[in-house]
Amino acid sequence: MKAKYCILLFFSILHLTINAQETKAKNFLFVIVDDLRVQANILGQDQMITPNIDKLGQEGVVFNRAYCQVPTCGASRASFLTGLYPTRERFVNYKASHDVDAPEVVSLPMWFKQNGYTTISLGKVFHDPKDDVNAWSQEPFRAKSETGWNTCYYSQENKDLIVQGKKGLAYDKADFPDDAYIDGKVAKKAIETLQDLSKSKKPFFLAVGFQKPHLPFSAPAKYWDFYKREDIKLADNPFPPIGAPAEAIFKISNRTDIFNSTEIRKYSGIPKKGKMDDSTAASLIHGYYACVSFIDKLLGDILNELERLNLDKNTTVVFIGDHGWHLGEHQQWGKHSLYDRVLKSPLIVKAPGKAANVKTNALTEYVDLYPTFCELAGLELPDHLHGKSFVPVLEDPSKNHKEQVFARYSHGEAIITDRFLYTEYVNKFKGTLKSKMLIDLEKDSKENENAIWKYEGTDILNDLKSRLSKYQDLNNQ
Repeated sequence: MKAKYCILLFFSILHLTINAQETKAKNFLFVIVDDLRVQANILGQDQMITPNIDKLGQEGVVFNRAYCQVPTCGASRASFLTGLYPTRERFVNYKASHDVDAPEVVSLPMWFKQNGYTTISLGKVFHDPKDDVNAWSQEPFRAKSETGWNTCYYSQENKDLIVQGKKGLAYDKADFPDDAYIDGKVAKKAIETLQDLSKSKKPFFLAVGFQKPHLPFSAPAKYWDFYKREDIKLADNPFPPIGAPAEAIFKISNRTDIFNSTEIRKYSGIPKKGKMDDSTAASLIHGYYACVSFIDKLLGDILNELERLNLDKNTTVVFIGDHGWHLGEHQQWGKHSLYDRVLKSPLIVKAPGKAANVKTNALTEYVDLYPTFCELAGLELPDHLHGKSFVPVLEDPSKNHKEQVFARYSHGEAIITDRFLYTEYVNKFKGTLKSKMLIDLEKDSKENENAIWKYEGTDILNDLKSRLSKYQDLNNQ
């Protein structure tokens, strides 16, 4: 009897051990898209042709209210790949990096590498391909096109501008194949990498970074042809929000201002001062849509290969944009601001055994990605993390996750709750409060009015100030 009990105990322990190993040995495909705002059919933009993003959303959980920490690529990526909030000194701009801003902490890919994973970076993952290079099991892969690492100009019009020593247009349409473009090369490499990884017994953490729809909006002509020019609608609010402070308004000038991106004004055909004319605006939006559909196609190619290799059943797929973007709303064509349109970013998670074909309104932020990856993998959490795993939401999307999330850019800091977006702008030299802005997202989803005057002295505003102050005290010391 005793021997029988010992045998049963042995097999029970063995079973638990195997299950634990299976839990830990899940693969991860992390897809990061540059400058992708909430712009897909399944994300509520029904004019978009994005069948693969839509399919992924139907197979997983779509987060309606996911927010980046910093609306610029280098800082956003450094933040979520380290699991740290930004501060006034850390993760400040697009040049931010793990190695410079937070070398003392273990990054997300390094943590997985230290825990037995093959970690691979393809395309734009960290902003700088040399950042935290030892976190990857092999040298990060970056592709180039004939016209540079980010441009992909193939139209004769843009080629002529380049020959003349001028900057190309902010968009490009040409009849070239997908793999002539940087992102097409990255997708091809991802497919080849998955084929290699399928032959290994080691779990993998594969990060794939697509550059489009980052400027310039360059995509093969067939994706432009998905959309009719006459159907392109311009932003219906190309004006500053009523009562907005100067810090929140895009100043129509060519002067450099840290809050008002002049990135787009560097391109040919874009006025150095003043408003964008309607024809140019329509071309920009058309190009942006084409780039999104292009990336959608490449995502589909990768996911189809994942399924063909029978890796999909044991691979968690996480799809994000590093931050949002403005397409003419509030006269802005960029991301360097603290509006909901820019801070809210796509997040779709398809995890084996978790919820599928459902959307959640649970507030989440990108510092939550690191602990979520760890929990899904069955890994312990490093001590430095600022975020909170949203695995409970993947199991029950009706659950709340956080009461508020935070974001910052330059000398502005924001708190987002289920209803409000409250921002404080400080004097960047003295650190004293300069101006405030409050958006009632429930009543003003397009962010057309600063409602601060309606709430001065109320418990609502006092509570928002208090919560933001606690965040500031914690992160700006």
